[in-house]
Amino acid sequence: MTKNAVAIIEGLNQSALKTDIPRLSVGDTINVHFRIIEGEKERIQVFQGVLISRSGRGVNEMLTVRRIVEEMGVERIFPMNSPRVAKYEIIRQGDARRAKLYFLRDRIGKSRRLRDRRRGLNKTATPAT
Repeated sequence: MTKNAVAIIEGLNQSALKTDIPRLSVGDTINVHFRIIEGEKERIQVFQGVLISRSGRGVNEMLTVRRIVEEMGVERIFPMNSPRVAKYEIIRQGDARRAKLYFLRDRIGKSRRLRDRRRGLNKTATPAT
């Protein structure tokens, strides 16, 4: 495809992009308010977990959110610009040095937690002996 064709396609997709999405980064604990349609009824279900990866761009951008339910890891992949996602809320900003946090799948207990970004990258320094 030529550069002109790519520009036309991105221009068409621009109308489908959401504008009210907060700045989400990997490591954040987020609430995803997802619309569930059951027959005639529609309700909103909240999925809270750690954002472990983002992939794609534009209309095709996807978020992978992981949470722990009864000591079992559950991951869901959400399309970022889907009309079925009512809203995203940032609960806690985690400090991650990687783009993908797949290593959290192997962690259990307290080692599963990420540092809070507000506290910075500095760990408590131990005095040199």
